[in-house]
Amino acid sequence: MNTEGPLLETLTRRLAECPADFLAEPRLGRAGAVHVAAVVADLIRDLGGEPLTQQQVAAFQSSNARLDRNRLRLVLVTCWLLRDSWFTNRQQFSKRALNFLVDGLTESAKLTPAPNFVNDPDRREELSRLCLSALGLRPAGETLAQAQDRLSTLDTAERQRVMTAARAAEERAREIRRKMAEEAAREAEMKTMRE
Repeated sequence: MNTEGPLLETLTRRLAECPADFLAEPRLGRAGAVHVAAVVADLIRDLGGEPLTQQQVAAFQSSNARLDRNRLRLVLVTCWLLRDSWFTNRQQFSKRALNFLVDGLTESAKLTPAPNFVNDPDRREELSRLCLSALGLRPAGETLAQAQDRLSTLDTAERQRVMTAARAAEERAREIRRKMAEEAAREAEMKTMRE
């Protein structure tokens, strides 16, 4: 995030204008319309990268709709975002973009339906910031600290981790209170028996 990237508003506006083709059903087995691997291959070429290997192509193919449908839909939306001329004109982001498309969207896809990253302003900002971070960029006009703070505030996966940790801490505190109450009751009972 050390390098200044495009204006955040440019990216969120681009997401808001995402064409319906990028929200269409991904090809999963014999169902669906969009071959996600082909869309990713075109994007990586436009970003200055090499053709995808068979192993890379396989990351964007699936026959398990329950497991991969939303992840592949989010890959399509992200391809639309990264196809912005700010990225393609620089011809230097293909490797990081491919890594992000392969590994960086899985957690977000488990928590948020892909269309929300187009229709919800906070999710548009989240996806824009996640993309910039994955490419080593921060929004134009923001300091590193501002960009990191805003990303951690919006990051659904991070928020989920914090909520899970808070629930676990509350459960531990409840268990400690229960044991302390049991110990106090036992001591009171023993005191009564001694008297």
